[in-house]
Amino acid sequence: MQVAANTVVAIHYTLTNPEGQVLDSSQGGAPLAYLHGHSNIIPGLENALVGKQAGDEFEVVVAPAEAYGERDANLVQQVQRSAFQGVDSIEAGMQFQTQGPGGPMVVTVVDVSEEEVTIDANHPLAGVELNFKGQIETVRAASEEEVQHGHAHEGDLAHPH
Repeated sequence: MQVAANTVVAIHYTLTNPEGQVLDSSQGGAPLAYLHGHSNIIPGLENALVGKQAGDEFEVVVAPAEAYGERDANLVQQVQRSAFQGVDSIEAGMQFQTQGPGGPMVVTVVDVSEEEVTIDANHPLAGVELNFKGQIETVRAASEEEVQHGHAHEGDLAHPH
């Protein structure tokens, strides 16, 4: 069976940045299972896997536009330190969940001064070219329930529930 819309695909992968640093990997763990055609993984990787089948290896370079988008300077803002009530220590690199115009979002602290905290709401991988290398473990038809729910269900990857 080939990777296509409404198939559940299980892949093993290693994700690296352009410098070759490993950002994420399924090696040594369970493969990543996703429902194809439902935006469960980044578009650039999903598009590259179409037509492949179990056992096929892949090596894909995904541009930021097909991954987490380009960096948006408007998403870097300064807020009053008082906005972090109840947080004793605020340091660069810390992440907080907050309510944005489109719902919950994660912001990363970039800089801290006496009065203000600079936060960045860009995804940490925005503007980064992503390199995926891996192999397709299994491809199967999704169950009606998985298609209705829009994601693969946990459990036996080889057979639908």
